[in-house]
Amino acid sequence: MSLQLFISVLFGILFLLIIVFRVLEPAYLLLFNKPFYIHWYPFSKKLKSSQRQILVNDFPFYSRLSSKRKAYFEHRVSEFIAKYEFIGKEVVITEQMKILIAGTYVMLTFGMRNYLVRLFNKIIIYPSSYFSTVNEAYHKGEFNPRMKAVVFSWEDFLLGHLTSSDNINLGLHEFSHVLHFHCLKSNDPSAIIFFDEFNEAVKYYSDPVLNNELTQKDYFRLYAYENQFEFLSVILEHFYETPRVFKREHPELYAHISRMINFKEEYLK
Repeated sequence: MSLQLFISVLFGILFLLIIVFRVLEPAYLLLFNKPFYIHWYPFSKKLKSSQRQILVNDFPFYSRLSSKRKAYFEHRVSEFIAKYEFIGKEVVITEQMKILIAGTYVMLTFGMRNYLVRLFNKIIIYPSSYFSTVNEAYHKGEFNPRMKAVVFSWEDFLLGHLTSSDNINLGLHEFSHVLHFHCLKSNDPSAIIFFDEFNEAVKYYSDPVLNNELTQKDYFRLYAYENQFEFLSVILEHFYETPRVFKREHPELYAHISRMINFKEEYLK
């Protein structure tokens, strides 16, 4: 077989696979409520040993993963750090900052295929709470779509990361806003599932009977009831920080959130 014929056959097979995939995945999505595949990295990237050690020491979610999933996690962290710019305001950007911030985002989106979004292109870090021109007030963090920036007070980000049982995690909170905005606009399989399950979950905010069920049990902090966006972010903080309590107190809502982000129970082991 000539090289030209081989290339033609190869492209023909690839084209056929793409067509079959585009036909099959929507059906798979309807049947199983998850994408056909999540992780596939022909040229997988690895972290440096010093970067990996930060995950080992300071990221329990990573430590609970299997060896195969740890490799997926590291690849995604590496891709995140390469894609987004880290900018320090009165603070020097360190490797720990990059790894923990990237790891938080990767943890939140680990069950989604298309995880790198265009809604932001930079992470801005202040040493502590900062004055925001958005509403002329001091903030601990924010997602600013106009500036395409996610902003953190490092002091508060680190406190949220290291305190794992108070259901307050600044990194998860702000990245949840990013994910919410992305899935409202995107039509990729993970975003479609996210949007459908969010519409079910948000009924616990908008429906008086379901909302009363939540407020009576008093599991979620009051900030969850500010609006739909804060409702989702606070719920995701609780989902990752005290998942077993969440599942016990509100099993149906927990199931919606689990499907929304394609979360695997085995990650908790």
